[in-house]
Parts: sequence; C-alpha cells; structure tokens
Amino acid sequence: MREKFRRFMQGRYGADQLSRFLTAVCLILVILNIFIHSNILVCLVLAILAYCYYRMFSRDYNRRYAENQKFLTWQNKLKYKWNTWKRDMADRKTHHIYKCPSCGQKIRVPKGKGKIIVTCPKCRTEFQKRS
Repeated sequence: MREKFRRFMQGRYGADQLSRFLTAVCLILVILNIFIHSNILVCLVLAILAYCYYRMFSRDYNRRYAENQKFLTWQNKLKYKWNTWKRDMADRKTHHIYKCPSCGQKIRVPKGKGKIIVTCPKCRTEFQKRS
C-alpha cells in the first residue's frame, strides 16, 4: 500500500509550510466549532481542507512554490513585527522610543536624563525630548 501511495504522489507537489499552516487553522476551527456549533464554520473548514489537498495533489510545481513563497514572505514580516514589538515592550522599563519628526526613524533614548537633544542617526535632524 505504501508503494502505491508513493507512486501516486510521484510528480505531485506534496506538503509544504502553507499546507501545514492551513491544516493547523482547520484544527483550531474544528476545536472552536465544538463550542460554537456553526454550519458556516464547518463549510469553511471543508473549503480550507479541500484547497489544502488540491495544493498537495497538484502537479503545477511553479505555481504552488510561488504561493508558498508569498506565504513565507508574509509570515516573516509578521514575525519581524512581533519580535520588534516584543523587544520594544521589554525596553519600556529602561528606555523611551521616539520617532524622528523628519524621517520617522525610531530612536531609543534612556529614561531619567531630563530634557535632552536627540539627533536622528538616519537624517541628522535634532529635536528636543524628555527622557
């Protein structure tokens, strides 16, 4: 049986990060549906699973690869924003974070120094802020 499946999958795209993500979303929606009991949620889960299997059994490598790359780009942007936000929240105890009025660059300034003149490292604009 394993050999038959292996021959069937030969030349097909298979599973990737996007299909794993879609499967995890389906699992979360199924668990949510246990408490909500919504037919719309069931239809959504079935549609996502059908799309996931369509991608896995597809023979169009280039299109599926491009879809996966778009997903990975989106995921990396989201991870970068999350890590930046987490770092900024950790630094709130010891630093202020200001934006340059000219270029919008974020500037980290230590707390407790009184009124200081901040120089933007990107555009060299000077502005006064309280630390």
